Amino acid sequence: MRTAVDDTTGRRVTRRRLHTRARLLDAAFAVFAAKGFGRASIEEVCEAAGFSRGAFYSNFTTLDELFFALYQERADVIAGQVAAALALDGPDLDVPASVDRVTEVLLLDVDWLLVKSDFLVHAARDPDVAHALLDHRTRLRRAIADRLSRARGHTELPAVLGDAEGAARAVVAAYDGVTTQLLLDKDVEAARTWLGQLLTALLTDGSRTLR
Repeated sequence: MRTAVDDTTGRRVTRRRLHTRARLLDAAFAVFAAKGFGRASIEEVCEAAGFSRGAFYSNFTTLDELFFALYQERADVIAGQVAAALALDGPDLDVPASVDRVTEVLLLDVDWLLVKSDFLVHAARDPDVAHALLDHRTRLRRAIADRLSRARGHTELPAVLGDAEGAARAVVAAYDGVTTQLLLDKDVEAARTWLGQLLTALLTDGSRTLR
């Protein structure tokens, strides 16, 4: 039977274990979104997945490890979505078109945002978890900054944003703000529209070319 290596633990896993792990992650997502990470138990995750505690412990050591794996999985999806949407233009970055592509495919899901918020609070109290969260945000920001850097000399950005790194930080901050509002009003379509408008305004209301 073919095997793979779990990036979060280094354990070798069979295809069956990968399937079990995926079901546990899906179940954990539903349980964490409904109850919150601090109120969920291993038993509840196992029950939602239809597995015993033994299946859990064959894949994860603790609930914290499962939570971390869940966050990493979803965060990688978002980083991939942004990178793919930004990769389609040539040197002349079409900012409005790129923003439309990003906001169209970007994962804007209230349940994910609830889980992510729990992870943020958890990270604030645990330096190791905070490092993982900062790493994800750095990768997301770098994907945006790299794309803007490739447009240097072709695409004008607002001088107030500074360089491509500054522009990338502004984009991530805009996403954070819009998703916080989404947590409260639950209006996904309005969030996509507002995020698109905000990012377009941020990245096109300028008078200088990146150097």
